[in-house]
Amino acid sequence: MNLRRPVTVAIGAALLLAACTPGGGSSDRPAERPAGEVRTDVAAMGQVTLTIWDQETRAGQEQQITRLNEQFQRTYPNIKINRVPRSFDDLRNTVKLGLSGNEAPDIAQVNNGKQDMGAFVKAGLLLPMDGYAQAYQWTTRYPESVRKLASYPDSGDVLGEGKLYGVPQTGELVGIYYNKTKLTELGIKPPTTWAEFDEALAKAKAAGQLPIQFGNLEKSAGPYLFGMAMHRNSQPGVEAALATGRPEASWPTDANRAAARQLLDWSAKGYLTPGFAGLKNDDAWANFAKGQGVFHINGTWLTPDLKAAMGDSVGFLRPPGEAVTGGTGLPWAISAKSKNPDAAAAYINFITSPDAMKVLAETSNLPVLDAGKQTVSGLQKDVFDAWQSASTSPGLVPYLDYATPNAYEVVSDSIEQLLSGALDPEAFLGRLQADLDASRGGR
Repeated sequence: MNLRRPVTVAIGAALLLAACTPGGGSSDRPAERPAGEVRTDVAAMGQVTLTIWDQETRAGQEQQITRLNEQFQRTYPNIKINRVPRSFDDLRNTVKLGLSGNEAPDIAQVNNGKQDMGAFVKAGLLLPMDGYAQAYQWTTRYPESVRKLASYPDSGDVLGEGKLYGVPQTGELVGIYYNKTKLTELGIKPPTTWAEFDEALAKAKAAGQLPIQFGNLEKSAGPYLFGMAMHRNSQPGVEAALATGRPEASWPTDANRAAARQLLDWSAKGYLTPGFAGLKNDDAWANFAKGQGVFHINGTWLTPDLKAAMGDSVGFLRPPGEAVTGGTGLPWAISAKSKNPDAAAAYINFITSPDAMKVLAETSNLPVLDAGKQTVSGLQKDVFDAWQSASTSPGLVPYLDYATPNAYEVVSDSIEQLLSGALDPEAFLGRLQADLDASRGGR
């Protein structure tokens, strides 16, 4: 799962129950459709209704999926779409029960992480999509690096191995948005090194400006900030090992101690929004859009909203150095209970086609493929250029909560406690290590 939106629900007990119920465990897995048995002639599928749960609810997201749904239904009038849009919170809170229920959606967007997609795979709730990947040539269009982010073995334990269970539309990076007008007023160029970033923060604070607009009420934004500090002090390969829970990964290192101290330093110097612990992440970026703050650390999914609000006065930077947090948007997955899996796969193929990637770009979203082929300018060009360089380099680091079944809650809670002073850097890293050890069976 990606640390993109605030989440407050724990679903581990429900997943355990599902894994123990008849038909829910690995002994009764959904049958994979071999490529030779896949039907791709949508017009010949008869009258079909597809129930689709998605979280495309922000302005630009809503625009792209609405346009593509309309195009799909015009192209295939025999397919009716029953769309159920939900916020990220609501989708994650309800998708497990939806997939295991008697009226499961045919398609749902599912978080990549072990606590979501991995657990659903283990419980037999998702349909393997390798046959469709061959039939629709997703294995050619999508690089292995992208397909791995939605692949699991039957156990659901190891992200990046096994069968394909989802296909994404969008790419994502967590980077630095900046207010061009404020930088010009301060006589600062967009920083390209950590030393320049330090100088910009200090100069903004001295001038009475808020250096970093930051809200962490839901605890979702803290990991963005910590990830930025990790990029400054660690190496991409080391960070990726931590993010995916590899055997060689360890939290109590000098680099991670330096990253934890960096967060405390930014807070102590007044570089973060006063009262950030009580400010929602959505309110923070909205305040940034209104001109409150020089920088804002967040994901590229905000591009449509910030472009609409700020026009040409907003820019986007990759963090200085090689590493950058990112991956894909929520993959589109097929329910194991779908009565129309061929139609579901045809829909997913339609909304991830080259033509669909153009629609994504036109609505200010970041297409996971073909970004370099799109004609864009301003903020979009900043974002698309950053994605093109990051997605083809070893510097792209997965989200930190991919590592363990409890990583989302443990990482976000621990960062909140670090910033509040409830944990010092050593105790903070020890808590993260304890969760990693527990996921390995106590080693």
